[in-house]
Amino acid sequence: MENLKYEEALNQLETIVRKMEANEYDIDELAVQLKTAQRLIKLCKDKLTKTEEEIQKIQAEKE
Repeated sequence: MENLKYEEALNQLETIVRKMEANEYDIDELAVQLKTAQRLIKLCKDKLTKTEEEIQKIQAEKE
C-alpha cells in the first residue's frame, strides 16, 4: 500500500466512503474497510507532509 500514489490512495478512500454511505458493506467487511481507510488516510497525510517539507526546503534554498 505504501507504493500507492496519492491520487490512487485518495480514490480508494473515496470509494470506501461512498460504499459505506450506501450501506454496501456487511458488518464483517465494514471492519476491514475501516482499517483500510485508516491506513489510506495515514498514507495521504504522510505524503502531504513530505511534499510540504520538500516545498519549504526548496523555498528556503531559493532565499
